[in-house]
Amino acid sequence: MAEVDNEEYLVEKKRWVLFGLPFCFTKYVIKKDILTIESGLFTKKEDDCYMYKIQDVELQRNFFQRLFGLGCVVCFTGDTTHPKLCLHNIKNSKETKDFILKHSEEARLKRRTLNTLNIGAGAGDVDDIEDC
Repeated sequence: MAEVDNEEYLVEKKRWVLFGLPFCFTKYVIKKDILTIESGLFTKKEDDCYMYKIQDVELQRNFFQRLFGLGCVVCFTGDTTHPKLCLHNIKNSKETKDFILKHSEEARLKRRTLNTLNIGAGAGDVDDIEDC
């Protein structure tokens, strides 16, 4: 975790699964308010997701990733371009997950954003509901 001008942020790179080599063309920049994915060698692509749109975070680590200290952080978002945002094969994956989880919650509280889940309330007929 780095800090510049009183702003915390993380920079992680996607690594090859084979021996965790740092030879990569994808970089993840995670700030308090935005997550940016920079990818490509010849054609550069930059994609952003605001932290307040991240609803849930999951950490996935298989045997070889644990062996080499890598992991995948999966962010479930309300973003239209990336509803499931995966940060593949990064070092410090546990700290990255905790950083995203903490700052996404802070961003939602700051913007007073409410997340709701569709649990299928409209799936049944109104006649199926019994009066209490």
